[in-house]
Amino acid sequence: MSFIDQKIRRIDAFQRQRRWAAFPFAVVKKFGDDRAGNLAALIAYYGFFSLFPLLLTFVSILGILLKNDERLRQSILDSALRDFPVIGDQIAKNIHAITGNGVVLAIGIVGTLWAGMGVTAAAQSAMNQIWDVPRKDWPNFLKSRLRGLIMLAILGTLTVASTFLSGLASSGGAAVVGASLGIAASLVLNLALFLLAYRVLTVRDLSWGEVFPGAAAAAVLWTAMQSLGGYYVTHQIKNASDVYGTFALVIGLLVWMYLGAQIFLLAAEVNVVRKNRLWPRSLRQQQPLASADKEVMSRSEPSDERALPTRDGQRPKGGFFRSAAVGAGAVLVAGAVSKFRRRRDRPHS
Repeated sequence: MSFIDQKIRRIDAFQRQRRWAAFPFAVVKKFGDDRAGNLAALIAYYGFFSLFPLLLTFVSILGILLKNDERLRQSILDSALRDFPVIGDQIAKNIHAITGNGVVLAIGIVGTLWAGMGVTAAAQSAMNQIWDVPRKDWPNFLKSRLRGLIMLAILGTLTVASTFLSGLASSGGAAVVGASLGIAASLVLNLALFLLAYRVLTVRDLSWGEVFPGAAAAAVLWTAMQSLGGYYVTHQIKNASDVYGTFALVIGLLVWMYLGAQIFLLAAEVNVVRKNRLWPRSLRQQQPLASADKEVMSRSEPSDERALPTRDGQRPKGGFFRSAAVGAGAVLVAGAVSKFRRRRDRPHS
């Protein structure tokens, strides 16, 4: 056994015997097993294209409900865009409410809302995948859109609530006290948001206690990202602007969304690993594997009904060739019928 193998075995034994090390390692490994980085990229992609339709819908609804209170409407919009440091001011300049009569306005709002629901569909798909929900149990088209609407309604409600909590925090007296109250209020709202998201966006029946650890971790990480993310996004835009110019803002927005999606899924893996007791995990892939590794492998096996054995215990053989033969026969029959009709309809000389 080489020196490196000996060190790896010692490190593996060390982390498997200590929960404080085994649990975080299991979360990170489950994140990699699920290819959650790719799922986060997909959420960021759909989030980028859903952002402006959703903001347009949000601004239009605010214009209807608060048409006589411009100050409150602007405060709520600023609260919604506060999650996007540096870029939020640029977005606010390009978002305007949908105008028109009642029918045109309703159609416009429904259309933009529908266009903006891609991110909720991507989030649901990611959550069902990391919870190992069989494909046949995923919600259908209507149920998926209904869950998306519920999530958007929750997000809008919490955005409005954050406006009032920010106002209370700013009236707290000293600047330090106000800043502390603002961070605390943001933490509470983020916790509520992730608690609801982790229950709404998956068909798995979960209790509040089962989603609380991941929601708490996500709330802390997202609040820290809101507080410190301004510097990071500014740094990214500064480096990108020299090469990409105007597209630097787009790059900054995509980076911000991708980091947020990774936080969302990484914290969700905390709940998955905790509920299914998927730790300790083995650092090495050689046998013997840890019981949690075997459990993860069994959960990741394909559960497609087409792969199930027949009643005799054997998979149907030649399915592809049988289907191809039937298809080819149907094509030949259709060609013969068509040729016979052309001959019949041809005028006799």
